[in-house]
Amino acid sequence: MANFSKSNVPQFSVEVYQNEYLPEGGREVNAIVTVTSTGGGTTGGVPLSGASATPAHVPGQAPNAAVVIMVDCSGSMDYPPTKMRNARDATAAAIDTLRDGTSFAVVGGTHVAKEVYPGNGRLAVADARTKAQAKEALRALSAGGGTAIGTWLRLADRLLGAADVRIRHGILLTDGRNEHEAPEDLRAALESCAGRFTCDARGVGTDWEVKEVTAIASALLGTADIVADPAGLAADFTRMMENAMGKEVADVALRLWTPVGVEIKFVKQVAPTVVDLTDRRTEAGPRAGDYPTGSWGDESRDYHVCVTVPQAGIGQEMLASRVSLVLPDPSGGAPQTLSQGLVRAVWTEDMVASTSINPQVAHYTGQAELAQVIQQGLDARKSGDFDGATAKLGRAVQLASASGNEDTAKLLSKVVDVVDAATGTVRLKAKVADADEMTLETRSTKTVRVKK
Repeated sequence: MANFSKSNVPQFSVEVYQNEYLPEGGREVNAIVTVTSTGGGTTGGVPLSGASATPAHVPGQAPNAAVVIMVDCSGSMDYPPTKMRNARDATAAAIDTLRDGTSFAVVGGTHVAKEVYPGNGRLAVADARTKAQAKEALRALSAGGGTAIGTWLRLADRLLGAADVRIRHGILLTDGRNEHEAPEDLRAALESCAGRFTCDARGVGTDWEVKEVTAIASALLGTADIVADPAGLAADFTRMMENAMGKEVADVALRLWTPVGVEIKFVKQVAPTVVDLTDRRTEAGPRAGDYPTGSWGDESRDYHVCVTVPQAGIGQEMLASRVSLVLPDPSGGAPQTLSQGLVRAVWTEDMVASTSINPQVAHYTGQAELAQVIQQGLDARKSGDFDGATAKLGRAVQLASASGNEDTAKLLSKVVDVVDAATGTVRLKAKVADADEMTLETRSTKTVRVKK
């Protein structure tokens, strides 16, 4: 494990958990890589102390963050009328949470995207005056029109792209399905915005499409959740903005270097949520590739790296991969290495050593399967395959129970009656509230950390 720090950059550490021992002929190497960032200051964005300390905003200097809040203003936001009012109140609460010096804007979204504040393709800089003006401008938000989320994201991207800041973040609220643009238009917008800003997405009520909202958050490395009761929006928006204000470094990449003959099978974030990063690789020199991790404050995340190595004889060993955290140089120079760790492979004839599964690897393999079988079970239930749904959701109950994922277990219990959690014996409930089913689907990728 190595640590590197630099002015205004949190300190990162990398720890690798694995069973490096393989039997003769063994080729698959699994490792859990724990990345921890300290000094980012998620409690209000307090950066590193001492010589590298920087106030939240120094007059005359560019602020470190820019945020665009995208609020659904389609016609369905008027049913019930309190929904639009709750959305305005939530946006006002988020504005109040902005750190002074943060660049920000508010976008109203229908079948087109409209700048609500400050307008003219600009961002405002948060202070008492601009926050008051922004909250006053929210009075103009009214419901009417369709839903084309790709246009909202593209406008947010244009606004954020004009800001000379380290952290670019979006908050997106929708209450309906993306019915006024083609699915490929939304996919194209996400591909265009990926890597340019992060975005938290929220669905309010129960008339939106879970897979659309979670796809937005996944593509833009943010969080997704349901706010079934619009009255809960203000508290949720406040938490999201507090989290955004705690980010101090963006564009951190997980770089994997592999020797000749080693192939990468997959790279996944497995805590706090499951996100498959395998297809998001960008080449970074000979036998090296970068996988995006987004923005960081004070936090810890786990990644599952799986590679295949060439066959080797008993007693041989090799470096299977070198894992580094890198930060690009804004001026185009060599990236800064923040931390690194090594994944090894050792061939042994000791069957006990070579067949032992590392606890972290076993735990997160189960958590990834848990997310998968919940999705499969809910899809089967929707399609009328009740036997398939029972089998998959029963397996989910078993996995949640075995891993101590109590939050997911509680959500599952609202969809199935649990007869025996240990064996995964369940019965589908005859009636399930839309909010309960959508909550389970939206939060299915949330994981628990391995018990040390």
